[in-house]
Amino acid sequence: MATPQAPTVKISPAEGTSKVHPDKKVVVTAAGGALENVVVEADGEQLDGRYNTDKTRWVSKTALKPSTSYSVSATAGATTASSTFTTAKPERSLQVADVTPNAKGEKLGVGAPIIVTFNQPVSNKATIERALEVEAEKPVEGAWRWINDTVVIYRTAKYWPAHQKVTFNANITGIKAGKGLYGTKDYTADLKIGAKQISKVDVAKHMMYVYRDGKRVQTMRISAGMATTREYTTTSGVHLTMERGSPVRMISPGRKKGDPGYYDVMIDHAVRISNSGEYVHAKNNVWAQGVRNVSHGCVNARPDQAKWYYDHFQRGDVVDITGTDRELEWNNGWGFWQMSFSQWKKGSALNSSKA
Repeated sequence: MATPQAPTVKISPAEGTSKVHPDKKVVVTAAGGALENVVVEADGEQLDGRYNTDKTRWVSKTALKPSTSYSVSATAGATTASSTFTTAKPERSLQVADVTPNAKGEKLGVGAPIIVTFNQPVSNKATIERALEVEAEKPVEGAWRWINDTVVIYRTAKYWPAHQKVTFNANITGIKAGKGLYGTKDYTADLKIGAKQISKVDVAKHMMYVYRDGKRVQTMRISAGMATTREYTTTSGVHLTMERGSPVRMISPGRKKGDPGYYDVMIDHAVRISNSGEYVHAKNNVWAQGVRNVSHGCVNARPDQAKWYYDHFQRGDVVDITGTDRELEWNNGWGFWQMSFSQWKKGSALNSSKA
């Protein structure tokens, strides 16, 4: 009686292959029997894969790590096969250079964006965007928008629900980002969304109201831009708080010492709300606050209240300003909420989000 033949097992990449592209799949096939076990390993980590329905074929699901040695072992019946191969070192390495806002231990406001900067220009934007993941405890819709070849920004459709953790993952290892450019390192950031802090500034009425989690916690008499020129007009729209300093040196843009309108001053408890020089800050200007607008465009408040605002600051808090004819541009500071979400999504590299 003839002995049944043992199954044959084939592994690709084959034993001893080098310079394997990280986006190549590992494929294990069996003839004359089913695969019982496939293990693909590098640096003590196993590579995920899936079998077809009759378990005669196994294909890896994720990209390979560049510059790495892999071992493959597979069994089918009495047959055991193995292979070792190494992946290519990319000509250029893609990594996440920065995620903002993401300082250690900081709590963020409900308007906060996730600004991701890469160390190299990305040409395969859709491929990289698919590898970026945002997971929230209280999920809301959101989308990425590419600002240029190295910066992509995530914004939610509506403000983040307050008091929750959001995790950002860039699963870019082995992902091809351009010619000779591969991701070489994943990146994770745990972001904390704090209280829902929204300030309403009415320039015409010279008032600012601060609400935390829906409750008014501060009423501030303010003085805003005198509006004699566009430069001295406070911008209307949805601003986000970006940074703070005490003191901050403020110098009149485009003017030299001796020019009319020149100033060079140190200002206490200043919270930045745009890139065009606007802050909410302290000024002992009580005669004007609540009465008239006399500033160069900033929102100034009584020193004790400005200090309170400074002390309760979270990056990404909302400052909604109304009452002027100068609109905040969407790319002035973090003015991203000035763009409708349907418009925002058009900056995504994924066609599905352009629907």
